[in-house]
Amino acid sequence: MPLRLDPTFREQLGTRPLIGMWVTSGSPVVAEICAGSGLDWLLLDTEHTPTGLETVQSLLQTIAAYPITPMVRAPSGDVVALKQLLDLGAQNLLVPMVDSAEEAEAVVRAVRYPPRGVRGVGSALSRSARWNRVEGYLTNADEHTSLFVQIESTAGVAAAAAIAAVDGVDGVFVGPSDLAASMGLLGQQTHPDVTAAVVGTFEAVRAQGKPVGVNAFDPAQAQRYLDAGASFVLVGADVTLLAQGSEALARRH
Repeated sequence: MPLRLDPTFREQLGTRPLIGMWVTSGSPVVAEICAGSGLDWLLLDTEHTPTGLETVQSLLQTIAAYPITPMVRAPSGDVVALKQLLDLGAQNLLVPMVDSAEEAEAVVRAVRYPPRGVRGVGSALSRSARWNRVEGYLTNADEHTSLFVQIESTAGVAAAAAIAAVDGVDGVFVGPSDLAASMGLLGQQTHPDVTAAVVGTFEAVRAQGKPVGVNAFDPAQAQRYLDAGASFVLVGADVTLLAQGSEALARRH
């Protein structure tokens, strides 16, 4: 029986900004709670968490029952890591620490099948093509996959326009935390200089006709970035909400 895959994150972008949150706990129960929140998207992180491949697949299967779009942040732009995430069914990828157009081009090649790229062919054995139940998956794989790259350094900011211009990069996500560290402002994500660098990156990316997103847990900062043209924003994280909520309980009693 032929099966269809969900629309990509690329296809969701358009009429209004998409608001989402991180899922870093690795818990399918927590992921399901977040999936039913009414938010637009969830980012499953494998860069700064112990979340492994089997867990990512379980999280995607859990989230699939809800009207929300998941994206997976890879641990790096490594060809094998990206191949594995794609094969287990991640349709939307975010690749961290991209500092140049050359790095962006390498990531694009990693997620595309030959002759346009170097992605290994294993769809018949994996969830990506629902074990060969998605007709024409190999031919139309690019339609089922969206790729976003993360700018989070001064080098990336300087190369933002060139990175965004790379064919196959569907959008750019700015990470103020590492950008602040790169600027010598560790832990100062809302510093005026960091904010200016983020907004400047927005302008460079949007000038190339690509959507741009950002991480902004501070509500005022999130609104500032939305006003500056952010098309997708992460405004919280599962573990942060739990930590802050439990602390609030302790303060009240």
